[in-house]
Amino acid sequence: MTVDFVESITMASTTLIANKLRSGLTMLGIIIGNASVIAMVGIGQGAQKLASEQFEALGPNVLFVIPGSNETRRSSFATPKTLVFADAKAIASQVRAVAEVAPEIRAQQLITYRNKNTQSAVVGTTPEFLSVRSFEVTKGRFITELDLKRNNQIAVLGPELAEQLFGAENPIGKQLRIKNGSFQIVGVMKAKGTSLGTNQDVRAYVPLTTMSNRLVGNTSPYGMQVSLISVSAKDEGNPGEAQFQIENLLRLRHKITDEDDFFVRTQKDILSIVNTITGALTLMLGAIASISLLVGGIGVMNIMLVSVTERTSEIGLRKAIGATEQDILVQFMIEAVILSAAGGIVGTLIGVGGVLLIGAVTPLSTSISTGAILLAVSVSGGIGLFFGVVPARRAAKLDPIVALRSA
Repeated sequence: MTVDFVESITMASTTLIANKLRSGLTMLGIIIGNASVIAMVGIGQGAQKLASEQFEALGPNVLFVIPGSNETRRSSFATPKTLVFADAKAIASQVRAVAEVAPEIRAQQLITYRNKNTQSAVVGTTPEFLSVRSFEVTKGRFITELDLKRNNQIAVLGPELAEQLFGAENPIGKQLRIKNGSFQIVGVMKAKGTSLGTNQDVRAYVPLTTMSNRLVGNTSPYGMQVSLISVSAKDEGNPGEAQFQIENLLRLRHKITDEDDFFVRTQKDILSIVNTITGALTLMLGAIASISLLVGGIGVMNIMLVSVTERTSEIGLRKAIGATEQDILVQFMIEAVILSAAGGIVGTLIGVGGVLLIGAVTPLSTSISTGAILLAVSVSGGIGLFFGVVPARRAAKLDPIVALRSA
């Protein structure tokens, strides 16, 4: 005897609609689970996309030469003093795969204008910084070679720093104090935004020589110490060639026979590390959220077991007038699947809405993962099927005589 699926679906739907509150509470766990999975995966993928966009803004051919080995940087809060200005000059003149080089000295300094003051990052650098790091000036000018030669006390401000200190006033030509020195403002940078949690628009830029001689002092016995050397490779598609040549040159210059006292990172290397971290974070968030689906499935089973007990007389009456065990089994299975699937659809809509809302109110470029939606809905349906087996079998095995007597 075959099962009439249309009739079973109709009866299951009628029963669920007749018990709206119970059906709604049963679906709640599935709804929360689906919404959580979709939202968490969307946020994780948005974080990955944001990191990728920020690194792509640097340019595909940027490399960073960083002082100290991985071990020394982990064991010390201070920046290791292993790179100097002469290293940057050697890279620019001797490495054929390099286009331009921009050394930097970075330090937090007190910046004051009249009665306003702020603690901000000050970057000492060279004219090549603009092209290497893909920055632009919107007002005035940037640092020149003449500024470097003369140790000129001039500064170029990030747009947010300029607004903090000067408001709507034009800062070009004004004087401000950095540490104990007076600096003339000659330019304002174009907005660059935040990169890896660092706001690049609240910085001040001064000539590298001025930074070393008048703000931080020369603390390396081998010359002007630098915090970082940014390098642009000639071949955008193969920055590894420039990386190889830079490493060999610095090993010769530093007379290294054991562990390097520097390391070179390409933009792709850093992006790969960030993607690995954000990918693991996305996976972890999705795994945590999926626990809600499991809890929702257990809730479906519990409510269905209660439903079997409440509907003992209905099951006995149906079996008494000819319904088979298979009919009862199919009806209860269909009820469980409908609850889970409906909860999955509602949860998906809430999850998608949450992702879109987060994308609208935060810098994250959130994306809706079709794979996550399909996985969440199919898993929720499967959970309903899996956890519906026990109560459905229990209902199908009821003896009709016993069921009718207990009514």
